[in-house]
Amino acid sequence: MSETETQESAGSAKEHECFCMGTGPELFAMFKKLGPDSARQHFRNARVEMLKGMRAMIDRRIEDLSEGKESKGAKIPVE
Repeated sequence: MSETETQESAGSAKEHECFCMGTGPELFAMFKKLGPDSARQHFRNARVEMLKGMRAMIDRRIEDLSEGKESKGAKIPVE
């Protein structure tokens, strides 16, 4: 690989450093243009529902830990 090719590939990597390959900022710009009665409210509600789901999973795990369902080690007599 020549030095020019190396520089070009390094330059293109800097353009798209994120996993979304640059579409994230474009989507964000689209969402900023949406009106108040559009898809924006649906996406906001979806975020809230995702957080509620995570909270339910965390609450369930806390209940499991509080009830002592974890397996404990076996006792070994020491001489």
